[in-house]
Amino acid sequence: MNMMTATPPALALASISYGGNAARWRTEAMRSHASARLIHISKGQGRITVAGLTNGYGPNNLIYIPPHTMYGMEVGTTVFGQILTIRDATDWPTTPFHLRLMDVDPQKELVSLMEAIERELQPGRDPRAAGCYFGLLTIFVDRQLQKRDPAAIDARRNSAAAKLVARYTALIAREFRADRSVGDYAADLGVTATHLSRCCRQTSGRSALGLLNDRIHYEACVLLKDTKTPIQAIAKSLGFQSAPYFTRSFQEKSGQTPSDFRNKQRAQNPL
Repeated sequence: MNMMTATPPALALASISYGGNAARWRTEAMRSHASARLIHISKGQGRITVAGLTNGYGPNNLIYIPPHTMYGMEVGTTVFGQILTIRDATDWPTTPFHLRLMDVDPQKELVSLMEAIERELQPGRDPRAAGCYFGLLTIFVDRQLQKRDPAAIDARRNSAAAKLVARYTALIAREFRADRSVGDYAADLGVTATHLSRCCRQTSGRSALGLLNDRIHYEACVLLKDTKTPIQAIAKSLGFQSAPYFTRSFQEKSGQTPSDFRNKQRAQNPL
C-alpha cells in the first residue's frame, strides 16, 4: 500500500466539559452511534454508563465505546476531556473497555498523541497526518490492553446480569423508535420484565424503562435541536401514538415542552 495515497480513517475530536443543568442531556442521556467513540478524561471525576454498566471515572482514564453501544456520562463542573469519533473502527475491539492509566509515561504519551491528532485535524492541515497519529494511538491502546493487569478488568461485565443488560441496551440502540415496551424486549431476551428491570438496576442504578426512555429522550432532543421537523412528525418517528403524549413525556423528563426546548436551543444556536 502506498502510504502517500492512503486514505486515513475519518476522525472528529470534540471537548467534554460542564455545560450547566440545561445541557446535561448532551452528555448524561443514553445515546448510541453508528461510529465508535474514544473518551479521554484529563481531569475531574464522575460516572459513566456503557452498555448498561455504570462505573466511576477519573483523570487519565480512557474509555472506548464500540459502534451501536449505548452510553451516557455525568460531567460535573471540574471535568474536562475529549471524545474522539472513529468512523472506521475495524482494528478496534468489538467490546467496551475502560483503561485507568496509573503511570506517568503512558499518561504523557496519550496526551501527546491526542494533541497531535487535534492539531492535524485543524482546517488547512493534511488529513493524512491525523490518520498516521491515529495509527500510533491504535498501537498505544493495543499495548495498554495487553499490559493491563487482569485484576484491573471489571469482572462485573462478565456477570449474567451485565450480559443480559448489555443485550438489552443493544436491542434498544437498534429498535428504540419502534414503540416497543419493556415487556416486548424482555420477551425477546427470554426473561420477564421484572427480572430485566432488576438486572438493570443492579448494573446501572436505572430501571429497564428508564434506560429505554432515556435513549428516546436523547433522540428527541437532537431532532428538536438540529432539525426543523414538526413536533408531531418527531413524535411519530419515535413511536409515540400522539403529539400530546410525546409532549407530556418530554416535559416530565426535561421540565419543559418540546416547543420551549426547541426555541431555547435555536436562540443559542440558530439553524
